[in-house]
Amino acid sequence: MTNKNNMICDLETGVCGDAGEDTIETIDLNQPQEVINLYYVTDPICSHCWALEPVLMRFEEQYGHYFTIHTVMGGLLKGWEGFADVSNGIGKPSDVAGHWREVGEYSRMPIDGSVWLENPIQSSYPPSRVYKVIQQKDEHLANVYLRRAREAVFAFNQNIGEEIVLVDIVNQLGLDGKEIVKEASLPNGQQLLDQDFALARSLGVRGFPTIIMVNAENKGVKIVGARTLQDYVNGLKQVLSTKEELQPKLKPAFSKLLEKEVRLFSKEIEVMYDLEQNDVQSFIQQELSSDKYQMQEILGEKYVEKRKNI
Repeated sequence: MTNKNNMICDLETGVCGDAGEDTIETIDLNQPQEVINLYYVTDPICSHCWALEPVLMRFEEQYGHYFTIHTVMGGLLKGWEGFADVSNGIGKPSDVAGHWREVGEYSRMPIDGSVWLENPIQSSYPPSRVYKVIQQKDEHLANVYLRRAREAVFAFNQNIGEEIVLVDIVNQLGLDGKEIVKEASLPNGQQLLDQDFALARSLGVRGFPTIIMVNAENKGVKIVGARTLQDYVNGLKQVLSTKEELQPKLKPAFSKLLEKEVRLFSKEIEVMYDLEQNDVQSFIQQELSSDKYQMQEILGEKYVEKRKNI
């Protein structure tokens, strides 16, 4: 005989019936969810940060539910007076061109580098300050801006230290580029940037890219340089208190990823979907109808863009 005082409607099936005997259980809703803070210390003109983009994109897509990412500007180039990168043989702008080309060749993230010969960047602070001003308004848009700025300087050889270039990039985000760049040039823009510099110093950062993952007990790992996906996954495992195997999310559908990113380079597609370089074009053709995208090529590398009329 059914106990009419012990009925339940099943949330999944919608069927109502006897809840069974074990309907009283002790629970604790005060268990805090573990929070991992990931600090990504970078700079808009850091070539090794650009090389890291494919791996970092996949790490965020598949493991981002385990951490909150904080992008921190590190201040790579205040100006050329007194600057020297002895380890890379860099003492003047023209020295950077060869270094950038080398990074592009081994990473296969397209880097032109001739901006350093034709119209050298004098400081990475202006694009960094613009990032900080946008970040105060919209964290997501700030990261989109950073991506667009990197595309502009590395792949398309634009001087992102120049106001006109920065205004155009910000305008493309749907913001008032002239107003944002003007705001970034005011004392508050540098104060915001100085806060990031102080945070980077407190984290013990001495180069870019550096990723630091910290748990609720303020214990963590610091990973310096552009590393493999497995290196970042292993670092995440170390800072999580649980000993259970990490559960990555499914890779995003290519159509969704392109919708979000707008432009993807071949190396990024290869890393995200475990493809060989020669398989990228056929993969894109299988995943998208021709009216959704356009294929381009730059510096010998293919890339795909979402069609702007979509």
